[in-house]
Amino acid sequence: MTQTNTPELNVHEKRPLDPGSAEHTSTTPQFSPQVDIWENDQGLTVVADMPGVTADGLNIDLNDNVLTIHGHVLPPSATRKLLAQEFEVGDYYRQFKLSEDIDKEAIAATIKDGVLTVSLPKQAPAQPRKINVVTA
Repeated sequence: MTQTNTPELNVHEKRPLDPGSAEHTSTTPQFSPQVDIWENDQGLTVVADMPGVTADGLNIDLNDNVLTIHGHVLPPSATRKLLAQEFEVGDYYRQFKLSEDIDKEAIAATIKDGVLTVSLPKQAPAQPRKINVVTA
């Protein structure tokens, strides 16, 4: 059996976000979105299901190597009559601690049909180079 250095990731269902000690002023429920994470030689790809979120309602921040994803879902249109509701609507919030291997300046994200894709490219390995010495 071959052992890898890949960190163990826990899979979970869509669930309400545990507010912990933080106080929330919004009455909108918040959920932790389900994600898939892939790795290849170039980097990591995070795919998150965020139904109802558009690019205008999406905020992605990077601070102290923590990537924060917050998606805001607009309320259903008042011009339509709701006949049945099986899907609970709310905002999405998720954070990831990034390793030093990620090129923070090259992170990119797209969203289409409520599916967010975040590309986290790895930094290029340091290349050997000659250091010029000058006379002081």
